[in-house]
Amino acid sequence: MRALQLFGDRDTRLVEVPDPAPPGPGEVRLRMRAVALNHIDVWGWRGMAFAKRNLPLTVGAEAVGEVVALGAGVTGWRIGQLAVPYGALTCGHCRACREGRDNLCENVAGVKGFHVDGFAQELMNQDARLLVPVPDGVAVNDAACAAITFSTVEHMLFDNAKLQPGETILIQAAGSGIGTVAVKMAKAMGCTVIATAGSDEKCAQAKALGADHVVNYTDDRFESVARKVTKKRGVDVVFEHVGATTWAGSLLSLRMGGRLVTCGSTSGVSAETNLMMIFQRQLHIFGSFGASMRNIADGLAKMAGGLTPVLDTVTPLEGFADALKRLESRQVFGKLVVTL
Repeated sequence: MRALQLFGDRDTRLVEVPDPAPPGPGEVRLRMRAVALNHIDVWGWRGMAFAKRNLPLTVGAEAVGEVVALGAGVTGWRIGQLAVPYGALTCGHCRACREGRDNLCENVAGVKGFHVDGFAQELMNQDARLLVPVPDGVAVNDAACAAITFSTVEHMLFDNAKLQPGETILIQAAGSGIGTVAVKMAKAMGCTVIATAGSDEKCAQAKALGADHVVNYTDDRFESVARKVTKKRGVDVVFEHVGATTWAGSLLSLRMGGRLVTCGSTSGVSAETNLMMIFQRQLHIFGSFGASMRNIADGLAKMAGGLTPVLDTVTPLEGFADALKRLESRQVFGKLVVTL
């Protein structure tokens, strides 16, 4: 079967590898249908120092597949059904796993596509407990964006920031995969959305997506716009994932008692923070990493209800490396998906 593997920094190759063994007890065999790209793929491709792994490594951390075989003891699945695999190898036994907080597993054995072989191969076996069914009517390429993109936004906005209808939210980098989804989810519940982007073209696209106010953060101070829009009150929630270049402005944009939720640091991991402002204004900062399987299911349910991801480009597996270069240079609005 074909697999897209990483052999070294920025060195991906489409190779032939043996088919996996028949699915074992409790496993489901998937015919992989599509893989969506994320910054974790870029990090792995560039050779992140903290990733302990053996090369070559099959890439791809977010995907959807079709059930083609069932191992002994597997129930609740049928041949031909679409399934979204959970990318983290959780233990299933610790307190966090038992409570459905999969992303806080105390014994996680790695992330597929980053630490161990991922989903960019034609066939693979997955523990049935780490699969989420795709509702009828959800398109394959949309479902490929559920395991990381939709679930991350679900976890950020609702588990952590607890966004409420009618609130005002500042969404940083609204042209990214999670940014576009955040705009759509916030607007669907009646929130006022202030969106930032790095070019006039992306600002126009964010406006067309439903953002009420847009700011090109390379030309204008988004925190000034946020204060103006809210009549100096500040926004209720900031959706932050850019990092160092936007951190201070994101905090300044918040109202008294406002909530900032962050899941990324693509512009840098270190930023100065005015601690006096944090406690005087009683700000709440939530770190958000990954998501639970419940978040994936909730995201898929929203897709089934018509809230679909923004797909920038869909390309065959051979275009994976070029897609990574586009994602690295931020020449993307929405999601990049590769098909198998």
